[in-house]
Amino acid sequence: MSSRTARAEPLRDRCDKIRAEEEQLREGGGKAGQERQHKLGRLVARERIARLLDRDAKFFEIGLWAAYKMYEQWGRVPAAGAVAGIGNVANVPCMIVANDATVKAGAFFPQTVKKLIRAQRIAFESNLPLIYLVDSAGVFLPMQDEIFPDEDDFGRIFRNNSVISAAGIPQFAAIMGNCVAGGAYLPVLCDKILMTEGSGLYLAGPSLVKAAIGQIVDQEELGGAKMHSEISGTVDFYEKNDEECLEKLRSLVALLPEANGKYATPRGKDAAKPGDALYDLIGLDGHKNYDARDLLATIIDADSLDEYKADYGKTLVTAYARVGGRPVGIVASQRLQVRTKTEGIQMGGVIYSDSADKAARFVMDCNQAGLPILFFQDVTGFMVGKAAEQSGIIRSGAKLVNAVSNSIVPKITIVVGGSFGAGNYALCGKAYDPRFILAWPNARYAVMGAAQASDTVFSILARAKERGDKKAAPGELEELRAKVKASYEEQTDIRYGAARGWIDAIIQPHETRDVLTGLLRYVSRPPAKGRFHTGVIQV
Repeated sequence: MSSRTARAEPLRDRCDKIRAEEEQLREGGGKAGQERQHKLGRLVARERIARLLDRDAKFFEIGLWAAYKMYEQWGRVPAAGAVAGIGNVANVPCMIVANDATVKAGAFFPQTVKKLIRAQRIAFESNLPLIYLVDSAGVFLPMQDEIFPDEDDFGRIFRNNSVISAAGIPQFAAIMGNCVAGGAYLPVLCDKILMTEGSGLYLAGPSLVKAAIGQIVDQEELGGAKMHSEISGTVDFYEKNDEECLEKLRSLVALLPEANGKYATPRGKDAAKPGDALYDLIGLDGHKNYDARDLLATIIDADSLDEYKADYGKTLVTAYARVGGRPVGIVASQRLQVRTKTEGIQMGGVIYSDSADKAARFVMDCNQAGLPILFFQDVTGFMVGKAAEQSGIIRSGAKLVNAVSNSIVPKITIVVGGSFGAGNYALCGKAYDPRFILAWPNARYAVMGAAQASDTVFSILARAKERGDKKAAPGELEELRAKVKASYEEQTDIRYGAARGWIDAIIQPHETRDVLTGLLRYVSRPPAKGRFHTGVIQV
């Protein structure tokens, strides 16, 4: 052996030793911890990342040595109880951060915080979408004084969530186990939140709630996935298990503009139902109830619907989908009567507070992801009455109008039935700058329906007569009511609106998919890059 080779051996030995130690670090809490996780029906952190990444994708890990030999008085804390790194998801490079529940139940140590903040900074400076796979017991309480209070401690994570969101960088969070106390803010500050069955999301767990206020409540009722998807509306996607959750994450990342066609639904994939099915679904007079999903099935690519907050705010359907292979967001009036856990029965075609809140967040998220939005209007307006006002319907409606007003992605509106009152505004009527606004021949446009308008005018004049401000001959009021109704019926005819430029075109229902496929090509063109330029002019 040459002296040069002999001198190389100590270095090779050190490299081999480091590699072996890294393999140990990647084991996290070891076989016992992994088996415990598997018994709960959950994957461990690295298994989750492997399933999330594209096949054969490389994963550039950061912070593997975080917390190395730093907290030995508390036992081993491999990789600070979290895995972080960059890899391709649906052909989009993403920063991925996953809590390792096999290490101290995924609790945050000081170095865990620093590792996560470093990952956020790299993602921010490199404009990388962030994916958080959350499974953590929260702050490691014996060291709270080193984790909680300072400017580069736990709170900085949530400040960064907010700043990253404002910068337009997509953030996805999947709650796949525990997510408690202050740590609950991380997913809720992200653009999209997924949660698996059996997971928990709450500021205080059942034991702490009992100790603090004496209330006895189980985990599911307090902060389970069903509660958050059906009652609080906090969770956007409810998933049965880790595998389904990770697949949904991949499909959501695939909607980003950067994702190329390798993962996308093939262009030209047929809709699930033929366009002619619409004629059996929709009634001419607007009184026939139907499921908005059946309408969408004639327009979007088959198997491309990912419904957003499906169990919350049910009188509006919000979903991601593809039309002719192009990803879109959809906000559609639901004409079925629905039942909610908190309010009971809600009427189809009416916007309630929970529906408005849901749609507002969805519109904001489509802007974050750069997705064109399709609005399908068949709306009678916002809910009225004592309960509606007390629920904050005005506040919620204003939130939706604000989101639609400030939306910068292309918007296309299709009036498939009624378009009445503030419902027209909230679902992107002409005043809210849709790139195109279309209507079916049966569509109707007005501040309110003809029957309601004639009744309202009748009531006003009847009260005036009672006060003696106006004398009316017998039958005069009824005659006036009939005239008002006839006038309103004429004005609600979509041809009346088309004549006045309220819509761009009246289209045949069965041609909707083909028309939208063409329009989406137009609205997806890159924006013009204007600059001051005169050419050569005479001085």
